[in-house]
Amino acid sequence: MRYVLIALLAYAVMGGAKPATGEEKPGTSTVVLLHGLARSSASMQKMQDALEEAGFETCNIDYPSTKHRIETLAREHVLPEIKACVGSLAAPIDFVTHSMGGILVRYLAEHGLIPRVGRVVMLSPPNGGSEVVDRLGESWLFEFVNGPAGRELGTDSASVPLQLGPAAFEVGIITGSRSINPMLSLMIDGKDDGKVSIARAKLAGMRGFLVIPTSHSFIMKNKRAIAQAISFLESGEFSERGIE
Repeated sequence: MRYVLIALLAYAVMGGAKPATGEEKPGTSTVVLLHGLARSSASMQKMQDALEEAGFETCNIDYPSTKHRIETLAREHVLPEIKACVGSLAAPIDFVTHSMGGILVRYLAEHGLIPRVGRVVMLSPPNGGSEVVDRLGESWLFEFVNGPAGRELGTDSASVPLQLGPAAFEVGIITGSRSINPMLSLMIDGKDDGKVSIARAKLAGMRGFLVIPTSHSFIMKNKRAIAQAISFLESGEFSERGIE
């Protein structure tokens, strides 16, 4: 009886904690966040806060998205920032990306710059390019606002997304079905989010695809998108099914 009381007292002092099993709990890996074209890391702040609340370590990376081509952004800006934040690249690295951020991950993975890409959630990625770039990419105003990387996101032979292969990593894609710019939507074939069509957000090899009623510009702040991003990072699948 004495030993039982001692054991119960020790359990109470430890707060009822269970002994360590040596197994890593879900939601403890580092997630790299990459914003989209002409945005900043501040646009991913709400996503970052939610991920940290769920138990993830985060690296919310800022990069000069409108100053360079995609190759230069990936190699000379994003990759060094990932190394500085994460340290060793030996362990798999998870990502949550918005728009062009997903193309940067594809570039890093395909060229072996990130040896082990873990789970990736892409929000409104132009995986098949965007017709908006085809129509407006040659204008001085488009280049002024979006820079050289923006002109590489079309659907023609110069399209960087179309030059990259299928996903060789676990990727879940969430895109929107609402547009806040009807003029741009007129340039896009099929239903779209104001910048990218639903069809062109898809990527061969993806493990999950979800469409929600939000726009390209605000999907990273959407509560439903955030919840589903966490679900995919934790389990490798979305907790929701189908298309909205």
